[in-house]
Amino acid sequence: MKEKIFYAAMYLRLSRDDAADSGAGGSGGRASVKNESESIANQRELIKAYIREQEDIELYDIYVDDGFSGSNFDRPEFKRMMCDIEAGRVNCVIVKDLSRFGRDYIESGRYIQKTFPTLGVRFIALTDQYDSFSADTGAGSIVLPVKNFINDSYCRDISTKVKSGLEVKRRNGECISPFVVYGYRKDEENKNHLVVDEYAAGIVRQIFEWKIAGMAVSAIAQKLNGLGILSPKEYKKSLGLKYNGGFKGTGKSLWGNASVKRILTNEIYLGHLQQGKSQKINYKVKKIVEKPKEEWVCVENTHEALVAEDDFQIVQNLLKSDSRQGPGMEKSGMFAGLLFCGDCREQMVRRMVRYKGKETVYYICSTKNRGDGCSRHSIEEEVLKGIVEDTVKRYANAFLEGKRLFDRAKEQETGSFSEVSAYDRELRRLKAEQDRYYSLCAGLYDDLRQGIVTKEEFERLHASFEKKAIELGEAQKKQEALIRDMFKKGVLSAGRLKAFQDCVELKEIDRHTLSSLVKRIYVYEGKRIEIEYYFMDQYEVMLGIGVRQTEHEAAGASGRNDAERGA
Repeated sequence: MKEKIFYAAMYLRLSRDDAADSGAGGSGGRASVKNESESIANQRELIKAYIREQEDIELYDIYVDDGFSGSNFDRPEFKRMMCDIEAGRVNCVIVKDLSRFGRDYIESGRYIQKTFPTLGVRFIALTDQYDSFSADTGAGSIVLPVKNFINDSYCRDISTKVKSGLEVKRRNGECISPFVVYGYRKDEENKNHLVVDEYAAGIVRQIFEWKIAGMAVSAIAQKLNGLGILSPKEYKKSLGLKYNGGFKGTGKSLWGNASVKRILTNEIYLGHLQQGKSQKINYKVKKIVEKPKEEWVCVENTHEALVAEDDFQIVQNLLKSDSRQGPGMEKSGMFAGLLFCGDCREQMVRRMVRYKGKETVYYICSTKNRGDGCSRHSIEEEVLKGIVEDTVKRYANAFLEGKRLFDRAKEQETGSFSEVSAYDRELRRLKAEQDRYYSLCAGLYDDLRQGIVTKEEFERLHASFEKKAIELGEAQKKQEALIRDMFKKGVLSAGRLKAFQDCVELKEIDRHTLSSLVKRIYVYEGKRIEIEYYFMDQYEVMLGIGVRQTEHEAAGASGRNDAERGA
């Protein structure tokens, strides 16, 4: 009887983790191409030597997955080998050991003990001394799962070590992303540190300036494309980086609303790193899931900022009410993103009327404009501009005066936070209110003893009063935190201080100054407006402390005068 000939597939595999763990990777834990090739070559020579000694085995082809993990079977050469097996061209698979075949003990066992026998395929693992053609079924059923389980455990251990190492780097403020965002590049001397890419950084700053100036996101994207400025993806390609984004498409990638908004909302431009935003389900599954923001790893001041924090916060507020660019307008207008109906709280829309050669610009409620109710709340742009300029200038003057009194109070006191905060009216009000509720709680005990309230009423009222007292205590903590922050960091940043000063000095308030000071403007019927400013809480604190300090000084002066008269 003629002996059966086996047509063998030589399967070779090495992952970067395997090479790094064996020390082949050198510094940094990454295996070099040379070292990986040497390991593959060793596997090849071992299997070739074995085949030469076998009269019943002929080599059909060699399948090499160099640099692929054994935790799953999503490997190109393994898939090619399986195609040849299913086509009947291969009926024997030879590997150096079980770990080269795979480290997932469930999948490895399924192939070796179910798939291959069903297809009539002989499986040989040389150094594990396993040959399905001659193996004892009883011994194989025990040894194979154990060895596969050990290999799987090794893979899980490697995955845990890698994750732990990356987590340490994230928390140390090291950038571990293979590619960095537009505006930065990796430091040549330290790949985990970001440095400014001057050209791209200039574009980022310009995008923020355009947004503050009143341009809509779509208008910014159109302007960038019109100027021929390369999109982030195309710019990376122009630098020779092998960059692949998450989206595939044909032709040249252009600026779009999403790419502009991504830049305008990314805190990396403040000098902060936010990493760990997503993760794989586990080491066996490639699917990536997004993590909630509270689980991100955020480290501040890890690199140079491109945008001032004031400007960044202004942009975030404007993005909440981003408006479209009007026909024929390069910018959306002075009040874009700031003007709202005082009744329905929807944005006001800009309209232009031409009559006898004269153009008049006015604003109306967008709800009324759509025919969904509300009223017009119509106001001419020039009238609105005059009211807003006058009101904002008066507010800026009052704020700067309040800041002067607050700074003087800090200087005249001993420099203690507690002494300055003692003047705050809101803190005193909150403390008095809290004391009142605690007194009510105490009074309930007397009412209970005297039979004025029942036990059920006592428990209900006591719980309600105590809850309110606790809430007031939390409010006091927040107020103290606000004053402490003002005490340590100052009331205004340099950028905001300049905006307040410019407002007072400029004859006409420009868009940047207005958006730096004002969050929202509400328009009511009868051309009545209400303005919501930034730093309202700080203004109230300064006003309270400043007024109390003035009264304190006046009382001191009166006392001195009385003493002089008495003398």
